[in-house]
Amino acid sequence: MHDASYFGIILAMGLVTYLPRWMPLFVLSQRTMPGWLMEWLDLIPVAILSALVFPEILTSGTPKELDVLQARSLAAVPTLIFALKTRSLGGTVLVGMVLFWALEKL
Repeated sequence: MHDASYFGIILAMGLVTYLPRWMPLFVLSQRTMPGWLMEWLDLIPVAILSALVFPEILTSGTPKELDVLQARSLAAVPTLIFALKTRSLGGTVLVGMVLFWALEKL
């Protein structure tokens, strides 16, 4: 392939990636959405994060089995409490890492 072909492929890939993300943003920014829809959309990030985090914290092994008494799950509870009280992202990460490393050593 020539350099022009590579450039065309990269340009097409960029458009295919960009347009599906831009179109809803452009269309929906011109309209007022109902309150119930906005409330529902606000819950999506929490649901996705929960679906990613909880299986990792509460299961272990292959195949996955419920394992609540492991370093990850034991460190998660005080880390969550710290996060809710301080609202500090950096502090939460630091507390979580220190607790996890300390529990791993035990």
